[in-house]
Amino acid sequence: MAALRNSLSYANKSIFKQGLKVASSCPASPCHQKQPARNLSVHEYVSMSLLRDAGVPTPKFGLATTAAEAKQIAEDLDTKDLVIKAQVLAGGRGKGHFSKYPKGGVQLLFSADEVEAAAKGMIGDYLITKQTGAEGRICNSVMVTERKYTRKEYYLAFMNDRKFNGPVLIASTEGGVNIEEIAESNPDAIQTFPIDIVGGLSHDMALEIAAKLEIPAEGQEEVAGTLINLYNLFMDKDATMVEINPFAEDAQGGYFCLDAKLKFDDNAVFRQKAVFDQRDYAQEDPSEVEADKQNLNYIALDGDIGCMVNGAGLAMATMDIIKLHGGSPANFLDVGGGATATQVKEAFKIITSDPKVNAIMVNIFGGIMRCDVIAEGIIAAAKELNLGTPIVVRLQGTNVDEAKVMIGSSGMKILPVDNLEEAARLAVKLSNIVGIARDADLNVNFQLPI
Repeated sequence: MAALRNSLSYANKSIFKQGLKVASSCPASPCHQKQPARNLSVHEYVSMSLLRDAGVPTPKFGLATTAAEAKQIAEDLDTKDLVIKAQVLAGGRGKGHFSKYPKGGVQLLFSADEVEAAAKGMIGDYLITKQTGAEGRICNSVMVTERKYTRKEYYLAFMNDRKFNGPVLIASTEGGVNIEEIAESNPDAIQTFPIDIVGGLSHDMALEIAAKLEIPAEGQEEVAGTLINLYNLFMDKDATMVEINPFAEDAQGGYFCLDAKLKFDDNAVFRQKAVFDQRDYAQEDPSEVEADKQNLNYIALDGDIGCMVNGAGLAMATMDIIKLHGGSPANFLDVGGGATATQVKEAFKIITSDPKVNAIMVNIFGGIMRCDVIAEGIIAAAKELNLGTPIVVRLQGTNVDEAKVMIGSSGMKILPVDNLEEAARLAVKLSNIVGIARDADLNVNFQLPI
């Protein structure tokens, strides 16, 4: 069940980011989190379009970026049973609220005029849900779809599972609600079906799954075909998850995917350019977007000590030891094992773009990554950016002596510390001093040339 809960979160950012936020609030180092998952998330209308193109039944829908477009789509659908959905990469849209518009991100409406009015309020406003934080996330478009009245709702999700060394279908006869809640309240309602990666999902197996989901006999053939199409989509598009919640039987006995969430493996971008071209950068933290362009792993957090490390494990240890000494990490930034001095400099630009950062702690173990390259980047960043933020540097490993010489002769007040615990203690102390000074509106500059 732990793997299930980790895999099925409907987060607007990766589960890893949620884990880091938890880690940054833990009292000491026993917090252990996953490494970052590199999965592209796309808007619901993109997911539904991919489903439709793959032969999976969906309601009729359209995408609008203006209220007038939304009204036209509603008129073209030629029904009084309508749904409008804010296209925001966050879960809980229906229970969320906008910063100005008084209603939620998913609404049931009954006329084109109502759709127009709702779209006018939603587009351009920030939707706030339990997953976006208080700042919310911009809504630049809405999806207008026909409403289906359902008899029965199910949950379906294709994903990869290490336990079974391949793809699985996770399914439940209880759909339309939070799957994590089902896992806790009624775990027996969730079934897992491993799929042979070589043989794929056969027709016989799909029929068997339909039967186990208690699909009526007359609908099992239709559902089996849909399951096969969903699996083929999962494989053909290099998806890491194809989640349908709910998959539903409507009042006429047909079966439809009423809501979908798809994620894709970033390593497959060269094969899936058409999918990745639909990435919405407006839904992401600008610093994280810039880090991605520089091939850096960056996730913003809520603290005041910037962290630059190489390796996710070392990053977690660094964040934990900062927390242990009473500090709070402002970010997770992993330069990896092959970063150049230019990338290190760009990493500093990203870290210091956060106005909350009072101090920076660099913790590098030079294996493949050379310490002198890190030192070169740090010095270049300190000079170019004229940093007034204190920098504590702990370097160990390849070319560490050369790195220390470079830092010592740089003429910059970069503070080298060999011991990790002492480095963390110093970073916390300096961050507190700078924070107090800033609160008192004093000009404190630790990084002027000697």
